[in-house]
Amino acid sequence: MMRERTDLQYLYLTTTGRRTGLPREIEIWFTERDRRFYIIAEHGERANWVRNIRANPQVQVRVGELRLNGTARLVDGEREPGLASAVKALSDAKYGWSDGLVVEISPSD
Repeated sequence: MMRERTDLQYLYLTTTGRRTGLPREIEIWFTERDRRFYIIAEHGERANWVRNIRANPQVQVRVGELRLNGTARLVDGEREPGLASAVKALSDAKYGWSDGLVVEISPSD
């Protein structure tokens, strides 16, 4: 069972490079909701890590001592406005920022 990590500022996301097949890690702000992690791509679909997720949604996540595998997906703000709004509100409350494309990471282990 995941516990809330509201005191931690960063999540480390590892995607698989869509061209190289090599692991690519980024440090990014995150929030949690309903046992899922949410991150926001400031540059939307132009972000390399978002393109990597489109090519292969299997990711690894590190948050504090937690390490897990997961599946990432882009949240469609038009089809899922409630979810996108809720996640952006969480990010605004935690960081004072929420401008971008919401990405959901569901743990697979």
